[in-house]
Amino acid sequence: VQLVESGGGSVQAGGSLKLSCAASGATTSTYCMGWFRQAPGKEREGVSSIDVVSGSYYADSVKGRFTISRDNDKNTVYLQMNNLKPEDTGMYYCAADPDGGLCSPSNDFGYWGQGTQVTVS
Repeated sequence: VQLVESGGGSVQAGGSLKLSCAASGATTSTYCMGWFRQAPGKEREGVSSIDVVSGSYYADSVKGRFTISRDNDKNTVYLQMNNLKPEDTGMYYCAADPDGGLCSPSNDFGYWGQGTQVTVS
């Protein structure tokens, strides 16, 4: 499975971005899909995940501001990010776990994208 993220960029605080994660090489409709981020000098953290019935998980830091969704026809997962804050700055990665049962950022994600940079000033 290949994952390609897009949609990152530089925005001012309070702005919005929508990240996309396009998958190829397999149909990911039965996969647990996740978004992670890593800020310079910090450990990678799980931001959000979505299961096969579009049940979602969010880190406390992004609840009410971020929305994860998936379009199985396009084999794509999205992360809508609103009211962005400087602390949201980091490299954002998409990940996929073929085991679409229990789904959270704690899953063993075997497939990762290269990341897309988000900078909030």
